[in-house]
Parts: sequence; C-alpha cells; structure tokens
Amino acid sequence: MKNKSLSLGEQVAVGLMLFALFLGAGNIIFPPQLGQQAGESFNLAMFGFLITGVGLPLIGVITVAKAGGQLQDMAGKVHPIFGVVFTSIVYLAIGPFFAIPRTGTVSYEIGVLPFLSDAMRESSIPLLISTIVFFGITTFFALNPTKLVDRVGKILTPILLLVIALLAAKSIITPMDGPGEAVGKYTTQPFTEGFLQGYLTMDFLAALIFGIVIIQALHAKGVTDNKKIVKTTIFAAFIAAAGLALVYISLGYIGASSFQTIGAQGSGAEIIAKSANILYGDFGNILLSAVILLACLTTSIGLLTASSQFFTKLFPKVPYPAFVFIFAVFSTAISNFGLEQLISISLPVLLAIYPIAIVLMSLALIDKFFNGAPVVYTVALIATALVSVYDGLHAAKMDIPAYADLLSHLPLYAEGIGWLVPAIVGTIIGWIISLFTRK
Repeated sequence: MKNKSLSLGEQVAVGLMLFALFLGAGNIIFPPQLGQQAGESFNLAMFGFLITGVGLPLIGVITVAKAGGQLQDMAGKVHPIFGVVFTSIVYLAIGPFFAIPRTGTVSYEIGVLPFLSDAMRESSIPLLISTIVFFGITTFFALNPTKLVDRVGKILTPILLLVIALLAAKSIITPMDGPGEAVGKYTTQPFTEGFLQGYLTMDFLAALIFGIVIIQALHAKGVTDNKKIVKTTIFAAFIAAAGLALVYISLGYIGASSFQTIGAQGSGAEIIAKSANILYGDFGNILLSAVILLACLTTSIGLLTASSQFFTKLFPKVPYPAFVFIFAVFSTAISNFGLEQLISISLPVLLAIYPIAIVLMSLALIDKFFNGAPVVYTVALIATALVSVYDGLHAAKMDIPAYADLLSHLPLYAEGIGWLVPAIVGTIIGWIISLFTRK
C-alpha cells in the first residue's frame, strides 16, 4: 500500500469527493440570486463571481496541499499565536457560526418549504423541526466516522450535475421570459459586485480546510509520497473547480432568465425552487429537493467533522463527541434565524477575513522568494487588515467617518478591493525590512 499510485478513475473519484464537500448551501443559492439581480449585466457579474467562487478555492486547495495540508502551520508563519487565532476564526466561520447553519436553512427552504401550506409557511415551527432532524442526522454520521461523504459524493455528484443540467437545458430550450434590468450595485459595478458576492460561498475558506481532508483521504488510499499527493490534489482541485463553474453558470443563467416569470425573490433558494416548478412542475421540486438535501447534508457532515477535529486537537481535554454535540446544537439554534439574517450577519465577517486569507495564501505561494521571513507576512497582513476589517465594520453599519474618508483615497477602494494596494506595498516593505534584519 505504501507509495501507491492512484488510477485515473481513482483520481477522478477524489475530485468528485472534493466537489461534493464544496457543493453545499452557498453554491446553490447565490448564483441564481446574482443572475436575477444582475439582469442584463449577468455575464460580467458572473465573471467576477467565478474568480472568487472558483478561482480562489482552486488555488487555495493547491496552496494548502503544497504547504503540507495544515492551515495552522501556514498561518503560523506570521506568529504561532496568529496561527491558532486565525485558523480558529476560519473554522468557526465555515463551521457552527455560518456555513453549517446555512446548510440546514437552505435544506429547509428548498427541500421542505415549497411543499408546505401557506399557513405553515408563516410558522417558525417547521423550520425548527426541519433543522433539528437535519442536524440530528448530521450529528449521527459525524459521531460515527464512515466513508459516507466519499460514497455519497460518488453517487451524488453525477446526479446533482444531471439535475442542474436538466434545469439549465430546459431553461434554454423553453426559456422563461428573460432577464430584467440590473438592480443595486449591479447597475454600476457588476464585475466588482459579483467578485464580492463570491465571498459569500465561503468556498475559499473551506478550501483552506478541505486540503487536509484530501491529503488524509489519499493517505487512507495508500498514497504517501508528497509529490504524488500534491499532483493528485491539484488534479482533484481542477475537477472540483470545473464542477463548481458548471453549477454556478447554470444556476446563474436560470436566475437571470427567471425574473419576468417569477418576479423578484428574496433569496436564491426561492428563485431556484420556483424556477424548478415552472420548468418541470411538481416533479422538478421533488427532484431538486431530494438532491439539495443530500448535498447540504454531505457538506454539513464534512464541516462538522472537520471543525470538531480541529478544536479537539486545540483543546485535547474536551473529547471529540462533546464538540460535535456543542457545534450541532449551536448550528441548529443559529439556523433558525433564517437564511436572509444569516447572510446579513456573515457578510461583515467575510469582508474582514477574506482579504487576509487571500494575502496569506498568496504569500505562501511565493514564500521561497523571501525565505519565509515572518516580517513580510506580518507587515503585509497588517496593511491588509487596516482596510478589510473596516470594510467589515462598514458592512455592519459601524462607520468611522474620518477613517472612511482616509480610506476612500486608496486605489480601487470604491470597487471594493481597496485592500489590494496596501497588501502589495506591505509585502514590499516587509521584504525590504527582512533584507536589513537577515542574519
């Protein structure tokens, strides 16, 4: 088994497993919402979305694989304390705070809500019952580690792609009435708004964690050579990225073509559910619901397991099952705030930490050019955080007018990526300092 090489079919299976882990709530709800709101500016908005929703996760998985699979080790290059704190924030964000609860809420809105009576839809009880059952199942499988995610991924991925392909094909062959006019920031900055909306999928943050999942899966299959691990992980990452791009473009097109038929909807979940009903009737809702439930469940199990394992290592006196139960109960409670509330709460946090994660990953890619000097990481990330953290505060409506006026003079700040130039300048300054302090 040692130093085994996987066949092409086995490598594809690893890629499908990675795709299945990524494919959760955010992947389903945000593209149709983008499509409907971007309207006639859909192409440009989707291009921006694909950069952060597909490109960054692809690079993230590859970077973590090359770094040995541990986000904490990569972040620890700044400082060991930063490594623990930042990694904990990432695990909490894609775990019990946002991503895990969202799987339960989306499962309800797409898999349960369309089949309820008008009276039941107004009640909070169905959501509560649905999330208790959903996270009960998640907890059961997280407490009993099996190859469920791997097996479901192999079966689920082709089925889900087929369902989305059927919906997209039907929307092309017998199209709905077509897109409306762009709304909100899509009217003036469709590319930038699409770029920022890609943050909400949380796939880039998940990529920083799923890298180690792939490495562990390869170890279980007998692949121990580092070069083979990196090569196979890169191959798997491209398969997952291709699948995500296909899903995003298809769902985005459905959303863009739906406006004249179903009208403006409050969430992507409502858009895709009502579009499925228009295109295929009740059968469309049943088929979509079943597959979405499985997709969200797979992702939920993967995230709950990964989060619990990380914090068990961080706090070894607390047993793994305890973290599973704590995070499952917490996720159940958070999910009952509703999808729109979850998104509004998560956006400020993601605006704050996403740029920091992007810069950290970028520096890890070019680490050898500055000999891994911690000062380069430190100065670059401080410069980034000075902008991105305020962006998060601004999104949370915690404005500091004088500071905002100062930041407004930064290049690209109006486009939502004002952190980019400070990050580059910080990297250069850190590199110069490293030259003078090198022993």
